[in-house]
Amino acid sequence: MQTEASMTEGTKSADMNGMQGKLIRTRDITGGNIYTVNEANDEGWNPTTVHNEVGSEWNTIGEIEDVVLSQDGQVTGIVAEVGGFLDIADKHVLISIDDLNLVAVDDATYGYVTRQNEEDLEELESVDEGFWN
Repeated sequence: MQTEASMTEGTKSADMNGMQGKLIRTRDITGGNIYTVNEANDEGWNPTTVHNEVGSEWNTIGEIEDVVLSQDGQVTGIVAEVGGFLDIADKHVLISIDDLNLVAVDDATYGYVTRQNEEDLEELESVDEGFWN
């Protein structure tokens, strides 16, 4: 016999299963690329745009190290690895979600595109594990 609590939990599971195509796991984002559209800040950037593919004119300028959430669960930005070569002299920076658009790389992985260029990102303050403490 199902209790009201177990029926409610079953309903939540069914609702979540119906949303599978609309949900993205952070493991599908971390390790992904960061691209630049190489646009100036005043060229109509819209932080709510979601891209279905990587633009042919975009350049890869970094890698997503982590997704940063607020205490209420909202994505506020990402930690990006930029600069350097073969993990030598690279830098970790925090990019605000207002400067990022999600982009589907394929059916299972995602990246972010930004209006900032690599030099802009390299000028940001470094973050490391001590930043969070």
